[in-house]
Amino acid sequence: MKNKLLLIIFFNFMALAVLSAENIRTLTFLQAAELAVSASTDLNYALSSQRILEKTFTSGAREYFPRIGFNVSENDRLQISGPDTFMKNYGVSLDQLVFDGGRTIMSRRIEKTDLKLSSARLDRMSSDIAESAITIYRRVLSSREILEIKKTAMLILEEQLNILKEEVQLGLALSVDYANAQINFADAKLDILSLQLDLTELEKQFAELLGLITLPVLTEKVDINRSSVLPDASSAAALARKQNPDLIEAQYSIRKREAELKYLSRSWIPVFRLTGNFGLTGQQYPLTNSNWSVGINIDLNSPWIQNRFSAQTGWEPLSLDLYDRTAVMQNSFTPFSDPSSRYGKKQARLSLALEREKYCTALEQTGRIASNAVEKCILAEKKRILSLEAALLGVERIRIEEIRLNLGQITRLRMMEVLIEQTQREIAAVEAATFLLEAERELERFLDLAPGELSSLKL
Repeated sequence: MKNKLLLIIFFNFMALAVLSAENIRTLTFLQAAELAVSASTDLNYALSSQRILEKTFTSGAREYFPRIGFNVSENDRLQISGPDTFMKNYGVSLDQLVFDGGRTIMSRRIEKTDLKLSSARLDRMSSDIAESAITIYRRVLSSREILEIKKTAMLILEEQLNILKEEVQLGLALSVDYANAQINFADAKLDILSLQLDLTELEKQFAELLGLITLPVLTEKVDINRSSVLPDASSAAALARKQNPDLIEAQYSIRKREAELKYLSRSWIPVFRLTGNFGLTGQQYPLTNSNWSVGINIDLNSPWIQNRFSAQTGWEPLSLDLYDRTAVMQNSFTPFSDPSSRYGKKQARLSLALEREKYCTALEQTGRIASNAVEKCILAEKKRILSLEAALLGVERIRIEEIRLNLGQITRLRMMEVLIEQTQREIAAVEAATFLLEAERELERFLDLAPGELSSLKL
């Protein structure tokens, strides 16, 4: 999943350029997913925020380098008795972290893990947006196929209705049969009109999701004759344990908890910092008096005590050979500074144990869910085969019923009902093929695969 989001964004713009350049535009499942990702305002905002966080993390390396400070002051004193003074001070200070028990490194690791978690959530967000586009894509394909089946059936029903009308006029059929046939035909027309309205609205939603005005040509098809190519259950389970997005996110959470525990475990170690100061003073320019000093600060913080010790020594040159020396030592001690913080380490250890237990549970569940997903695809394939066989048997039944109709064994109204039943079988075959596509895509998402990669997967 690393860098996947950036690659997706790159290919998104490439896809947009290709689609705008073609006179007859085409769209596959993968292209639809990429276009939906590129058109998402929320995802683009989240991606921009992620980049800012990454830059903030990079800037945080400043903690390893010295802190330099500059100060300038002027102290003017007009005295009633005595000479006036106009003191000017220019100084530069230096503060360098020497040792803190690795807490800065641990803190940086926690921030880096947070970035990885955020990136994993962005990948998930991108995957959800892409999946919504693929889902609508499948619904459009399925609705179009069903609409064509119903239109074809309506033409046949209309032909049968006209024949039945002539038979009624010749006294070869009952008027009640013709009335019932008209009702069936009207129901079929209403059904088609309703499906057309739903399809039009669905296509508009699909185009808006992709950021397009009109839909391009959809190259994917709901092929009821397409066989499914699936990995075996054990291989799918192994692959899921390796690259399932939920497991990867759980691994990042464990690393974060480990870093937090190490950080709290080292909180008792003193922090050593070196300091240095250099200054120029005087009443007029050029400033001739100078001073400089070096020192060390030691900070110790624990639940029971808070202690700060500092020592500093300095030199104030008077001439080339003469100088004054200064030394300052300070120590501040606070007992029982924060007793409640002693439970922080225990809480961090419990949080780490919980994350590890959740990961082990998720690892076991992941393999089982992957195996079940493969079984679901197998069942969906069987359902497709059975639906296809039922549709083919329905064609044979229509041929037989036509013979019976010609022999006068059934009425034309019954023949029209048989045709309607066959339409439902053909629709069921399309729905079964669509269900197979959905089951395969569900497995692909669980294995963190792009649309269509399942058939080319080599395990």
